[in-house]
Amino acid sequence: MTKTVFNLLPPATVAAVVLFWAFGPADWINSPWSILAATAVTTAFVLALEWIHERHAAWRLNLREFGTDLFYMVLGSTAIAWATSTFAEAPLKAIKQALGIHTEWAMHVPFVLQVVLVILVVEVGQYWMHRLMHNNAFVWSTHAPHHHITQLNAMKGYVGNPIELFLISLSLVALFDLPQAAIFCGFNVLGVVSTFAHANVRADPPRWYALFFTTIQNHSLHHTALSYEDTRCNYANSLILLDRLFGTYREGESAVVGQDDRKRLTILEQMVFPARPVIARMAEKQRKSASVAN
Repeated sequence: MTKTVFNLLPPATVAAVVLFWAFGPADWINSPWSILAATAVTTAFVLALEWIHERHAAWRLNLREFGTDLFYMVLGSTAIAWATSTFAEAPLKAIKQALGIHTEWAMHVPFVLQVVLVILVVEVGQYWMHRLMHNNAFVWSTHAPHHHITQLNAMKGYVGNPIELFLISLSLVALFDLPQAAIFCGFNVLGVVSTFAHANVRADPPRWYALFFTTIQNHSLHHTALSYEDTRCNYANSLILLDRLFGTYREGESAVVGQDDRKRLTILEQMVFPARPVIARMAEKQRKSASVAN
């Protein structure tokens, strides 16, 4: 019974999220802060599940990991959200207005289809951006800190270098005329799926769910410590259907995650990771200068 209940929790949570945004109190739904509150509640719910029915003892959350994860969750909802709004969404809306682009039809389709549209637009962009990160040296340097995590937990999807967090947040949703509730619902659904896909919870959703949505099996394999090459699969953050369609899906699961020597990076090391070659050259130059001076 326990196994069945936990296996059904991911789809049940997604369904609950959709129902909330479709029928919840208007004062809550229309608040610009509602998405932050909904994200916090759903994340806290999955974190609680980790303590009740953990998947791997080696991934058990400790205070250090929780502190790092919380830092990045706050960073994502503040600085990264501001950067995305200022440097991506606002310019897109200005271009949309200047070119006279109208998608009023999107305002008249059923709510569920509006949510599906948001999910598809966001996930297609994230899939190709994520795939690029694994196939381009510089962009990989921004994404690599996320692969240096040595355990998976509910908030680990927020952990990464700020450049990567900004790039992966980009989407074309701002080009569509959609109600706030549908946009927030789509973001909330994607967040729930991604949270379960990173969580240390023994929950293996039904096959019909796993056909469309990313699970911990899919994503743990993407984070495997076997080798860098073995991570080049299952790129979809939440919609694993895209990997199935574009030929990057792989079956399997990994209990050991991390990159290189599986060294856990500090927040500072994650922040400066893409600049490591420059820092190394500067250090070498200083070393040579000091050697000549001596």
